[in-house]
Amino acid sequence: MRIFLQAPPTGDGSPKYCHLILQQDLLGYWTLLRETGQQGGRAALKREVYPDLDAAQSALLAVRDQHLRRGFRVMFVEGVEPPPGGP
Repeated sequence: MRIFLQAPPTGDGSPKYCHLILQQDLLGYWTLLRETGQQGGRAALKREVYPDLDAAQSALLAVRDQHLRRGFRVMFVEGVEPPPGGP
């Protein structure tokens, strides 16, 4: 699963972004990668490992919600299962 968030550009130019990636490793654990930075500038990468998918998804959604409260907007989401009863 991937979520890309972006904040509107401020007076200093380039917009800030947050790229969240959730992936399973070879041992069955789940890794949440968080890349944050300013487009065209430096970026920081953090990695957190979770024992199961539910814990990893909860952490992913918590980070997403935290960035939404700070003014970021979701630009795209990839790899999300459709809701029950959907197409």
